[in-house]
Amino acid sequence: MKIATWNVNSIRTRLDIVLNWLRDNPVDVLGLQETKVIDDLFPRSPFEEAGYHVYVSGQKAYNGVALITRSPLSEVTTGFSPILGADRVGEFDEQKRLITGVLDNIRIITVYVPNGGDFESNKYFYKLDWLSLLQDYLDILLKRHPQGVCISGDFNIVPEDRDVHFDVSPNSQKTGTTAKEREALQRILKLGLADAFRKFNQEKGQYTWWDYRQNSFKRQRGWRIDHHYLSAPLGDRASKCIIDIAPRHLPKPSDHTPVIVEF
Repeated sequence: MKIATWNVNSIRTRLDIVLNWLRDNPVDVLGLQETKVIDDLFPRSPFEEAGYHVYVSGQKAYNGVALITRSPLSEVTTGFSPILGADRVGEFDEQKRLITGVLDNIRIITVYVPNGGDFESNKYFYKLDWLSLLQDYLDILLKRHPQGVCISGDFNIVPEDRDVHFDVSPNSQKTGTTAKEREALQRILKLGLADAFRKFNQEKGQYTWWDYRQNSFKRQRGWRIDHHYLSAPLGDRASKCIIDIAPRHLPKPSDHTPVIVEF
């Protein structure tokens, strides 16, 4: 099975790029983030005509996630509430950031973690609270799905200093590299998840996102913030995980590029 994750930064803007990529890379599952479209306006037909099933959770202009799959999914849900309950989740499901389903006994989850805004802003603390909910959510799902869990998406966090092009201060106040964010991510991983990419590639300078500004892509000024995290059964089976930078070379690309795991 091949699972890809890709923050497309508007599916309608990037539709042809995504369809052409799928034609050349017929993965079993493609998780999308930042689709930026309400469910009724998601361009389902082109994917369905190409033989895919489409599952979406979107909102106007912001956020939005989707799963594009070769075979139908079962147990599809969106947001935290189906697992944690509406009282626990409160307002956090108003932003459409999580979708999940089961394929071949594997629980597949696609997430778009909040960016976090400025350090210690309201958006920053919202991000930390969102990650705390994700931890509780995954704690339950990992116990319910011992056969395997794959959580993929744009985490908006660089796990280690080697995952970003600049030197990170021990007291960094740059969102995405701060100690509190990294600690929140590590608490999630300690539930029993491992970084698929780092199973195969230990080199620094491996990035998935480059700012549109300052010629960042050509200058290799990137961040590795798009990840596949696998529970132990899948981690043991994983045979490859790559970053495909080819779409980032295209005209009018997303600022992110796909990451594909195979097992």
